[in-house]
Amino acid sequence: MAGRAADSTVLAGARVVLPTGTVDSGRVTVESTRISGSAPEDARIVDLTGHWVVPGFVDMHNHGGGGASFTSGTVDEVLHGIRTHREHGTTTLVASTVTGEMDFLARRAGILSELVEQGDLAGIHFEGPFISPCRKGAHSEALLRDPDPAEVRKLMDAARGTARMFTLATELPGGIDSVRLLAEHGVIAAIGHTDATYEQTVEAIDAGATVATHLFNAMPPLAHREPGPIAALLEDDRITVELINDGTHLHPAILELAYHHKGAGRVALITDAMDAAGFGDGQYQLGPLAVSVTDGVARLVEGGSIAGSTLTLDTAFRRAVTIDRIPVEDVVRSISANPARLLGVDDRVGSLEPGKDADLVVLDEDFVLAGVMRKGEWIIEPKTA
Repeated sequence: MAGRAADSTVLAGARVVLPTGTVDSGRVTVESTRISGSAPEDARIVDLTGHWVVPGFVDMHNHGGGGASFTSGTVDEVLHGIRTHREHGTTTLVASTVTGEMDFLARRAGILSELVEQGDLAGIHFEGPFISPCRKGAHSEALLRDPDPAEVRKLMDAARGTARMFTLATELPGGIDSVRLLAEHGVIAAIGHTDATYEQTVEAIDAGATVATHLFNAMPPLAHREPGPIAALLEDDRITVELINDGTHLHPAILELAYHHKGAGRVALITDAMDAAGFGDGQYQLGPLAVSVTDGVARLVEGGSIAGSTLTLDTAFRRAVTIDRIPVEDVVRSISANPARLLGVDDRVGSLEPGKDADLVVLDEDFVLAGVMRKGEWIIEPKTA
């Protein structure tokens, strides 16, 4: 039964993934809402032998879940979507919008910012409308705009300091100036939905861009005479690349290629989830566009473009370890520590260290989710003998 842990709880016997490596038969002590370095004699012991304990997942690119949209849902619906992802291990989440009218996006920013301020969200990510019509994916072309710094600033102001990331096609007029504006205000400038050349991408990185929005997707493919944005984003250590590991967006060989070139310290596993995540097949809306989800794959009704994913991060974790054969410690960095660092919340979340929030995920020996704790409270309590 879910509920608050005892004031002092020791999770014992599991393989615990720490920043320094994996500890067999490790112990994690929880005092109230935080991880503690020691435990009193009367602490409650939870035997997790045969399990893994890893940090709570941090998703920096997520449009919704549980049937709820972060772009258009009511506050209660957004909270339901957040809860859905928490039940799949995502204890820290950024709400992503999709392309819409500027005034509508500004109003949504005001609504979502309140959820950031009360601790339900870690920030807002604006994906669109400042993206390329050539690589629009599941965004309405009629609503796309060049990245005018004044309009970027309008959305930043509407978010009241809670904007964490903007995805931009930085080759468009105003793109480089917008990158500089975002960098000056400590907001992530992410290159994505772009038709940029290699040289244009390098210019954007030099201006302050630090993230590649879902690398490989919605950008020109790597070519031997026209390397395009992918080569520039892979080779530069200033860039962290988002990867959607759902088996649809990326072939396992491409995932391995990204890890090989970037290293585990510069990969962030994301969901890019839409409403159907944790909910099921059916008909949905992504912004103004109709989406059909069949066998867990979301596509636009008109044109058939992939429209986000139905992924949850527990599935991304399990795939990375069991199918892609990425070391567990590297997956933990990609799914927790790296996005926490980028979002500027790594002083509180992203790793299992004394003083940080007691956000953690329990996995069984097959890496299937068995428990989730957020700030010391069990969202899903693991079954123990």
